[in-house]
Amino acid sequence: MTKRDIGGPAQSLLKVDKLVKHFPVKGGLGNRSVVRAVDGIDFVVFKGETLGVVGESGCGKSTTARLLMQLIEQDSGELIFDAMSVGGHQLPLRDYRRQVQMVFQDSYSSLNPRLTMEQSVAFGPSVHGVSRRESLQRARDLLGRVGLEPSRFAGRYAHELSGGQRQRVNIARALAVDPRLVILDEAVSALDKSVEAQVLNLLLDLKDSLQLTYVFISHDLHVVRYLSDRIMVMYLGEIVEVGPAEALFCDAQHPYTQALLTSMPSMDPANRTLISPLSGDPPSPIDPPSGCRFHTRCPHAEAVCAQTSPQLTLTGTDHFASCLMVQPGAAHSQSPAAELIYTGALA
Repeated sequence: MTKRDIGGPAQSLLKVDKLVKHFPVKGGLGNRSVVRAVDGIDFVVFKGETLGVVGESGCGKSTTARLLMQLIEQDSGELIFDAMSVGGHQLPLRDYRRQVQMVFQDSYSSLNPRLTMEQSVAFGPSVHGVSRRESLQRARDLLGRVGLEPSRFAGRYAHELSGGQRQRVNIARALAVDPRLVILDEAVSALDKSVEAQVLNLLLDLKDSLQLTYVFISHDLHVVRYLSDRIMVMYLGEIVEVGPAEALFCDAQHPYTQALLTSMPSMDPANRTLISPLSGDPPSPIDPPSGCRFHTRCPHAEAVCAQTSPQLTLTGTDHFASCLMVQPGAAHSQSPAAELIYTGALA
């Protein structure tokens, strides 16, 4: 796997600026509240990299993916793709969606059961003006590229394929319109381990040969570490840490990230986890805690954590964490001395 050169210049492909998505909830007494699924996040996806996104269920990963794909509309905030604002006159959604594609978790429900595999893959190019003949030829070429012999699989329907084969078709379908960014939302989590390894290696080969950029969402930290150049950790709709994959795994700065890494299964029987790294369930995204949202479960929490919201602070090369313990002058007993702190977007 070719990692992005962290020390070299990195060009932004997609910049996310203060993205917010709240889902309304109707209360039993008529009071309206909202689920704060994504609550003002900022991050950048660099050209040619794989950005891994991790966090517990309900942290906002999949909502973020759907916002990036513009399957749902944000309440506020902006997406900037290759220096152009998405959805306006600079970059209309039709043009944006041709350059950004998504592979979903459920390989079966993602495919139309009435279309053959060749028709499913050819559908995207035909929508964007490619002739039927060329669309079908492109579909057959891509099926072969993802390891499905066209003479055997082009005429089959979704129910005639295994889960791994269907996911390969979904990958081919995403690539059919020559995208620059591919969003993979739990794309391998439903596969058994042998098939998962094949699909991961396929993704790496396609990334190098087609010069793609990935946003890879997964619960499996081992897979994320293997595939990603940088990793972004989310908790209750916010980003708590983001940095180079090896730096994050070797020197995690946020207590939540440290707890996630501790929960990873070990192959060493002498190094098994005997005590749960975290206690309690995540708070409700309808009424998140004040201050640091993690303070109700954090072993290092102090009174200031319930009063002050931490900022994403630079802790190393391209490594940011949102914790008062690493934020200079934050009044936490472990905070470093006050100095210039990072307050802008991750650019």
